[in-house]
Amino acid sequence: MSEGEKYLAEGVLLHNVKLKVKQGSITGIAGPDGAGKTTLLRMVCGLIPLGSDNSLRVLDMDIKLHAEKVQGLISYMPQKFGLYEDLTVQENIDLYAELHDVPKALQADRVTQLLKLTDMEAFTSRLAGRLSGGMKQKLGLICTLVASPKLLVLDEPSVGVDPLSRREIWEIIQQQVAEGLTVLVSTAYLEEAQKCQQIYMLDKGGLLASGKFNDLQQEWPKGLKGLGGDTSKVQIKANNEETANTENKSIDIRVKNLVKRFGDFTAVDNTSFQVQQGEIFGMLGPNGAGKTTTFRMLCGLLPATSGELEVAVIDVRKNRRQAREGIGYVAQKFSLYGNLTAYENLRFYGGIYGLKGKNLQERILEVSDELGLTDRQQINSEMLPLGYKQRLSMAAALLHKPKILFLDEPTSGIDPLARKVFWQQIDKLAKSGTTIIVTTHFMEEADYCHRIMIQDQGKMLAIGSPDEIRKSMNMLDKSMNDIFIAIVEKNREGR
Repeated sequence: MSEGEKYLAEGVLLHNVKLKVKQGSITGIAGPDGAGKTTLLRMVCGLIPLGSDNSLRVLDMDIKLHAEKVQGLISYMPQKFGLYEDLTVQENIDLYAELHDVPKALQADRVTQLLKLTDMEAFTSRLAGRLSGGMKQKLGLICTLVASPKLLVLDEPSVGVDPLSRREIWEIIQQQVAEGLTVLVSTAYLEEAQKCQQIYMLDKGGLLASGKFNDLQQEWPKGLKGLGGDTSKVQIKANNEETANTENKSIDIRVKNLVKRFGDFTAVDNTSFQVQQGEIFGMLGPNGAGKTTTFRMLCGLLPATSGELEVAVIDVRKNRRQAREGIGYVAQKFSLYGNLTAYENLRFYGGIYGLKGKNLQERILEVSDELGLTDRQQINSEMLPLGYKQRLSMAAALLHKPKILFLDEPTSGIDPLARKVFWQQIDKLAKSGTTIIVTTHFMEEADYCHRIMIQDQGKMLAIGSPDEIRKSMNMLDKSMNDIFIAIVEKNREGR
């Protein structure tokens, strides 16, 4: 250890993973689903007992002997942070401040500082359940930081949020580190790993490599199986010869002047577009842009306020139930039955779709094989890793061979290998004639779509193939992440 260096967490965890978290820095834990990232973080927080061969000191204390004392000095933000959705932003903050025994004299100034830092000052009276995904993550950060912890532990804090919110969250983290905070964070984003001063790459509970980002670049394919570019092997570009010719394709989705209002709030504002058969159509936008609302109207799950809406030549506003019969839908959140096995879920949903006997069994075998679920048929779905839960959701949606498949952020929170499997299957379905409508916060996935639409604050800002949008922005050499941010920021500056 160099002179003056201090480690706030140091020990041997999992399969001989030797962890050191340097004071005043960001230490990253990276790896695919099931690598052991969350388990390691929970060990550091004293939430999982250590094995007899493990040892860990946090804040110069043996976690086995002083777990409760350590927990009073650190803050932990899990992937699913426990916000109370029926409480307002301010009430959530006050509750966490009280739970952490933050002195009243210090609480007001600290909360004011954090609200300003996160740009949440105008939303203190809003119910947490009505916040966008990015704002919920910001509120989670405020709640974990309100006690001024010595060590902040974050489990994939930017999962499910758009690039703008992701950038803002990391600006907050970096500012706190500049003021002396120490951060231990897990991530599945390459650009986030680059912000860490030290990285530990895990797989199957073991350590693959550790060190500084620049020294580990050659190890990324081994450690993360595709993070940061390996998914480019999935060829579904708009100029692909197999899918570029759409002149004779029918129109599967037709939207004209679509509007959805909730009281005096306009969630979708006069949107129009068409989607052709066999097209992969991506819907992009910041959290709260209106993507999911548009999705739900297209699926007949939410009535439109006004406008025209046709799915497979059926007027959804007049025949919502009939329109739903020809579509498959995968929601953002896992919505199958956790107490049923994967097989039981597929059998149940197959029955709902009217499949029976031999036909049902054949379809269960087919979709299970296509999505790599064959050896997990008898596992309760609540015990499956997130990536496999998403595969199971997609399998259930494909049982009845829908003409149109709606995927609402299907790869959110899953590792690069699982994302690659998803996009290979999406590509295969599109080439067989299935129309795909997908939302995503992974901007590199936008390049896998034939066309994309970018929304913000309910309005459509851009539509076209990824290359067409690059040309229109005169940003031919920029990533889709940069282009997305530029389009949204330009729109907001003009308002």
